[in-house]
Amino acid sequence: MQAWSNSESVELTCLKKWQETADTVSVELGSRHEDMVFDFKPGQFITLGINMPEKLDYRAYSISSLAGQPRLKLTVKRVNQGLMSNYIVDHLDEGDQVSALKPAGAFNCIDCPPTATKKVTLISAGCGITPVMAMAQHWLENEKDVDIDFIHTANNRLETIYFHELKELDRQHSNFNFKLLLNDSKGTDYPQGYLDKSWLERLAPGIVSSTVYLCGPVGFMEDIESYLKEMNFDMSQFFQESFTPSEKDSNNAVEGSQGDVVKIMVPSFGVEVEAESDSTLIDALEKGGVPVIAACRSGICGSCKCKVTKGSITSSSTETLTPEEIEQGFVLACSSKVSGDVEIALS
Repeated sequence: MQAWSNSESVELTCLKKWQETADTVSVELGSRHEDMVFDFKPGQFITLGINMPEKLDYRAYSISSLAGQPRLKLTVKRVNQGLMSNYIVDHLDEGDQVSALKPAGAFNCIDCPPTATKKVTLISAGCGITPVMAMAQHWLENEKDVDIDFIHTANNRLETIYFHELKELDRQHSNFNFKLLLNDSKGTDYPQGYLDKSWLERLAPGIVSSTVYLCGPVGFMEDIESYLKEMNFDMSQFFQESFTPSEKDSNNAVEGSQGDVVKIMVPSFGVEVEAESDSTLIDALEKGGVPVIAACRSGICGSCKCKVTKGSITSSSTETLTPEEIEQGFVLACSSKVSGDVEIALS
């Protein structure tokens, strides 16, 4: 049966956990009795809830497994000050319970299908490999006429997530071409370098006639996008995803003097909390104990949507909001800063 509804989370068990690289683990989640199957669009993420030592916390992680299976595969990398990611790497054990909200995300190969040429180029770095891995597996399983160039860049072979799986897919499928570019290729047959325009053209001949799917660190993605534009690529066939806020977004200050104290009020929860001007709305709501979910914390997943009923807020992302919601005052708390007193409603 299908694992989730439109409104409820599901309780899942960590059925398997293993080390992918020195700082990365993969986990398989499912029902203890494996009586669920998981339907999602390849490339999407789930919002995972874990009872941390302090409180129940949520983060978004891309799914890397095939849809329609009784287990979900997630891969999580240790990150600097990554509260939940580091907890999963260090402490989540087989048999532990977690919760998951339904899959979400516009970056997927169903809503963004390849063109009639059926040629795709998947480009990733680091943990950005997870959503494009799901896409590749989907096409190889269900659309065998899709020709796939899979380009990944990593520091070295030992830090390459899914290395052996990708090698096997390359061996098994004539329409799957795995291209690995390493910062340090010592002791391997793989090329060494930074994925610039020249390397992109060498590793993906005919890329200008393909559909490109990209995921990785923001700076990396901005560079790839600029190379494609230089190549006169049809940007309507370009799709990307990232859970890392760009530097220009995170440094976007609103008007007001930093250090001034403002009030954030949530009447439905009887909460009134003080915060510094220019602080992020989600931080103030969490400080006040308001049960708002902040999964991606970069304005992509939409889990922290709330409504400003009084006052005003400056937002750096409206990614998942409709024009009607924006007009009604809805914002994403993780991507909004307060410069004056505001009143917030969660519905």
